[in-house]
Amino acid sequence: MPIRYSYKDIKNITKRFNTKLGSGGYGSVFQGKLRSGGLVVVKVLNNSKSNGQEFINEVATIGRIHHANVVQLIGFCAEGSKRALIYELMQNGSLEKYIFSAQESASLSCEKLFNIALGVARVSDFGLARLYPTDASILTLTAARGTIGCMAPELFYRNVGVISYKADVYSFGMLLMEMASRRKNLNAMTENSSQIYFPFWVYDQLHDGLEITIENDTDEEMKLAKRMMIVALWCIQTKPNDRPSMKRVVEMLTQDDDLEMPPKPYFYRLDEPADGVGGDNSSSLSSDMSSVTGSKE
Repeated sequence: MPIRYSYKDIKNITKRFNTKLGSGGYGSVFQGKLRSGGLVVVKVLNNSKSNGQEFINEVATIGRIHHANVVQLIGFCAEGSKRALIYELMQNGSLEKYIFSAQESASLSCEKLFNIALGVARVSDFGLARLYPTDASILTLTAARGTIGCMAPELFYRNVGVISYKADVYSFGMLLMEMASRRKNLNAMTENSSQIYFPFWVYDQLHDGLEITIENDTDEEMKLAKRMMIVALWCIQTKPNDRPSMKRVVEMLTQDDDLEMPPKPYFYRLDEPADGVGGDNSSSLSSDMSSVTGSKE
């Protein structure tokens, strides 16, 4: 289980937050070093008024996850309003580095990305949204933590549906789409304005029976990428009940027959037209990668 550290320990590990690696909606990330000499990453979360025991329960859930493609949680801090998470340092960088790399030597093949995605899917509920469970399926959310664009809409819009383990499915789907396409889901600088929010463009292409070409991919790799994209579209359905379980995700990724196309996703219920096909508002989301998953290749 993860080790509990004091806030003083956190300051010592990070040398008083000397080396900042990045920041996001959750807080800031710093590089650190344990007494044993091991290098770590420390996520210092924004000040929280939530119950400390609920945070510790969340940490216990994430701390039970051990997988080659999911970064390991080493420790945590819960002292007053101070919250921090300590992860192992990914020596080879995050998965983002390998998905979006312009250098061919640093990129991963579609098959390798598929195997990573399948491995993460088999970890099932890998803790992006899971908090203290109130019953078998519905979870309590005391503070939404994660990256906008990877976070499920029910974390923001109460009329979409209840918060459940399906929030993790949504996050996985957003990641899977970026792995399949090797591009950001949201790119305001794209030459084709219809591709600004990539999942909508992908849906329209596949729905119209058009092929999606990925540079340098073979025909077999493009078939694999297409399967990943269809599964991703199922995972990012706006209503939680419309998303598959992670067990079903694994089945869809590995089955041989063609996959059924899902309904078109939309951002939130106000966008939903009468026929249930989503609108094209793409300004609400950013698609920074969540750092919970990483590559150790």
